Amino acid sequence: MNMNQLWTALWTLVTKEVRRFMRIWPQTLLPPAITMSLYFVIFGNLVGSRIGEMGGFSYMQFIVPGLIMMSVITNSYSNVCSSFYSAKFQKSIEELITSPVPLSLVLWGYVIGGICRGVLVGFIVTIVSLFFTHLEIHNIFITVYTVIITSLLFSIAGFINAVYARSFDDISIVPTFVLTPLTYLGGVFYAISTLSPFWQKLSLINPIVYMVNAFRYGILGHSDVNVTTSLLVITLFCAVFYAFAYYLLSRGSGIRE
Repeated sequence: MNMNQLWTALWTLVTKEVRRFMRIWPQTLLPPAITMSLYFVIFGNLVGSRIGEMGGFSYMQFIVPGLIMMSVITNSYSNVCSSFYSAKFQKSIEELITSPVPLSLVLWGYVIGGICRGVLVGFIVTIVSLFFTHLEIHNIFITVYTVIITSLLFSIAGFINAVYARSFDDISIVPTFVLTPLTYLGGVFYAISTLSPFWQKLSLINPIVYMVNAFRYGILGHSDVNVTTSLLVITLFCAVFYAFAYYLLSRGSGIRE
């Protein structure tokens, strides 16, 4: 395939993914906005008024970056996971795999679709948050890079989950028992510096800590973890997950079995 054909194939895959979640926007875009609004009201206003400041900011300002990142993570993950598993379940993925389209391009088609949904939901939640508090971007590069690289990571993770899933129930196991606990323990609602030394060190095992803190630094200029370290950790995870996802796809794991 020449370059024009490759771009056409990629554009077709990405367009299909975007149209898929845009067509059912009341199920894909509206619920995160409503859920995060409840978080802002309950945790930001009601609980935050009792907590006071955290990290030198009002509690509402402090949790907003974490809640935006939480919405980006969950939506990037669920979009690719559900989409690829549906294609696998309907056997339509077999036609794509046997076509002249490179496997790496197939993977990127699904992943970019997940990134589009994650970033779009993150933008919507950001707009909603402005009704509750005032935000100023401290570092635009770190903010944008963190959102995109985090969305990329969890889009790939969703792809891996879909590859191993054997039923629709399997695509909800990881978000329920792994993703949700790691997110809530990732410093979304509290500063890592407020924990005891033991729990601070234990928290550093959680990769979401680095994502939340890097994004919080981009927005507020505050982070409990070295920002350079955070960006390197996220990027490294992306490289490892991508290599593993491509390996599974090239083997036909969960597809040709």
